[in-house]
Amino acid sequence: MAVEASSPTMFSPWPDRLRHSAIILLSAGLALVALVVFGELSPTRAGIVFACIAASALVPWRLHDAVASREEVLGVNPVEAPAVRAIIAGMPDPAVLLDRAGRVIHLNTAAAQLAPALRKNELAQFALRSPEIITALREAIASTEPRRATYLDHVPVDRWMELIVTPLSVPTAFGGADTCMLMTFHDQTPLRRVEEMRADFVANASHELRTPLAALSGFIDTLQGPAKDDAKARERFLGIMHTQATRMARLIDDLLSLSRVELSAHVRPDTLVDLLPIIRQVGDGLEPLAAERSVRIEMDLPGDPVMIAGDREELLRLFENLIENALKYGASGGQVLVSVAPSTSPEGAPEMRVAVRDFGPGIAPEHLPRLTERFYRVDVGDSRAQGGTGLGLSLVKHILNRHRGRLLIESVPKNGATFTAAFPQVKTPSTP
Repeated sequence: MAVEASSPTMFSPWPDRLRHSAIILLSAGLALVALVVFGELSPTRAGIVFACIAASALVPWRLHDAVASREEVLGVNPVEAPAVRAIIAGMPDPAVLLDRAGRVIHLNTAAAQLAPALRKNELAQFALRSPEIITALREAIASTEPRRATYLDHVPVDRWMELIVTPLSVPTAFGGADTCMLMTFHDQTPLRRVEEMRADFVANASHELRTPLAALSGFIDTLQGPAKDDAKARERFLGIMHTQATRMARLIDDLLSLSRVELSAHVRPDTLVDLLPIIRQVGDGLEPLAAERSVRIEMDLPGDPVMIAGDREELLRLFENLIENALKYGASGGQVLVSVAPSTSPEGAPEMRVAVRDFGPGIAPEHLPRLTERFYRVDVGDSRAQGGTGLGLSLVKHILNRHRGRLLIESVPKNGATFTAAFPQVKTPSTP
């Protein structure tokens, strides 16, 4: 350690030179001795020649360059080294390393995309104008303690970001220590959206359940009070109570079904099922509703089996929702057409499409993108009158997602609507 700490002198490289030049000096000495012995050269001249050769071999002609090189290496700031730059560049989140004054030392590609105004060797406060960022950075610099801040970034789209400013103690070129600031940004938008969706879902679910519960409670109070001995009113109220109880039971059933599908959304069904018997079973089960609405269910089905990888119970629920919706909301057309036909996906893969078309009033274009949202209804009053829960198409979408399929919706006002469930086809072994 004492040797490493001592300052270098101009003679310190000479022992190394002597060691590296030993063979040259030995060879030159032997050659000069031989010339003296054979009388070719006088001893004085031989000594002068040997001294010149030794000087050429031992004098460190690059001593000045070596010392300058060492001083240059010592003068480099450690935080500006390529290794530090590589670490910052390799971080997955936007990251910026600042000096104690707030000037940018390193930044990665993600940070440059998040804040294009960031420039190396320039103050970060000029590029990051959010008050939350500036406050957190100033507090971290002043206190040398970590700071966090959450802010809403409006450009190019609204994003919730969390900033973490972490002070780092780094060595200096002369053995001291300095403080740098590492700024990392974390995108909180997905978590925020999930939280908002959860809050909306809880609010909507509680509202949907509260309405029939309030109706049941009100009718029970009426039957226990003023209508206690009124047989006619009692019969009418009991019918309404039955309708409300059925609606509440169906809502809970839809919520449970939706939760089950979401829990298994990552597991694709692997059992081969034939779609045609499932569609016929659903059609037969909905014949009473069709007769009540004066609607004909017509089916255009192929003669050969249509095999897909699917869950039979979920497929029953899917087609029941699609056909029942067509019967309820397209009843004015007097007809519902269910067809099955092969097609291809936008990527060119073969798929089987099951289309359910009604000839009713259709759906306005502004409603189409939101039809699969939970509790979304085109007409709230009509939907509740029809016994709808607002979860049917959301359930359809989640079932199709689990089956790696997709839902296509087409509608022209006053010309009906078509809901198409597209399933990827599977190759079945050919029978001999």
